[in-house]
Amino acid sequence: MDDYDPNSMSVAKAKLFIQQFLNPLTETERLPLSDALGRLLASAILSPAQVPNYDNSAMDGYAFNSLDLAPDGLTTLKVMGTAYAGKAFAASVHSGQCVRIMTGGMMPSGTDSVIMQEKVSLAADSISFSAPPQSKMNVRYAGEDLQLGQTVLAAGHLMQAADLGLVASLGIAEVEVYRKLKVAFFSTGDELAGIGQPLKIGQVYDSNRYTLYGMLSRLGVEVIDMGAIADDPVLLENTLLAATQKADVVITSGGVSVGEADHMKQLLSQHGQVVFWKIAMKPGRPLAYGKIAHAHYFGLPGNPVAVMVTFYQFVREALLMLMGQASPQALPTFHVTCTEAIKKQTGRTEFQRGILYTDEQGLWKVKPTGHQGSAILSSMSKANCFIVLDETVGNLDKGASVPVQVLHGLV
Repeated sequence: MDDYDPNSMSVAKAKLFIQQFLNPLTETERLPLSDALGRLLASAILSPAQVPNYDNSAMDGYAFNSLDLAPDGLTTLKVMGTAYAGKAFAASVHSGQCVRIMTGGMMPSGTDSVIMQEKVSLAADSISFSAPPQSKMNVRYAGEDLQLGQTVLAAGHLMQAADLGLVASLGIAEVEVYRKLKVAFFSTGDELAGIGQPLKIGQVYDSNRYTLYGMLSRLGVEVIDMGAIADDPVLLENTLLAATQKADVVITSGGVSVGEADHMKQLLSQHGQVVFWKIAMKPGRPLAYGKIAHAHYFGLPGNPVAVMVTFYQFVREALLMLMGQASPQALPTFHVTCTEAIKKQTGRTEFQRGILYTDEQGLWKVKPTGHQGSAILSSMSKANCFIVLDETVGNLDKGASVPVQVLHGLV
């Protein structure tokens, strides 16, 4: 408990505090539909027509009028022609007649039902069937999917692959989206060395910029890498102010812990309105949030795992809201059995790295990745989930049910 502070803020309270200061972007742009993947809609998409826009067959078969069904015994109908997808049967169908029809073909005038081809017997120019289908079956009716003027996708919707096809099916070639959120970030500390450079005594390679770059790229924001900045007050000030001029959001790693010999706190208090917190969580206890000029600011811890945990628990959702997503989805969470005992103190929320897997019976289980130190970045590389243990939870026995947050598609 040496790093626990009873006066620290809960994770849930910190999230709510941040959310009240977030206003989404207002600037928009129009994009070709093919460029809209991963972007947030700035205006709702309304259906310009019914979808489908005509009654059509749901399968290959024969279209007929259900009034011709024999109540008992064999129904026999004369085949008058064929309706193809994209090439309709022009004439009307009368009593005792039917039309060969392909999937997607327009229902001919005078028909209301389709019997699949596998259920009929074909003889010369007629069909017969003895097991009458339900009337009006196997037909996709006009407007069954979407009605004229119906909201297809709401403003704030994150465009996904299926949405591109849905909008294309309406004949819409361009969509209005919010411009990309601009996020600048940099690491702080004399101990940081760039990759490819030899390490001096007391130095470590700057891994945080690369994990931040990856996490931000996943969100589809415009990423601005400001580098690794030494603990020099002039350099830090110049970099911080330059970042606020370029970006909507500035993220730093390192320099927010109590008692650290750095200059970030002084600069932030001098140029902005920033709150420094101790969060009742592990890893990731120190966190700073506020505004510098027009830019939102997030000061994350320096430990590599703590950077990722605080990003996923606080920054990710905030960025989605700023990007224009009306109600960002929290990380998917469900309960599974933990196959190992877990040691934990009450009083804070822990985000332990875990590995989700299925056992021989196909049941989902989870196990910790091993040692959970906040500097062990390999634990994040191995993990596909967080095991989330809130402040009321203490030590857990093997076999306990635990909530997990799935990281697939995020890390």
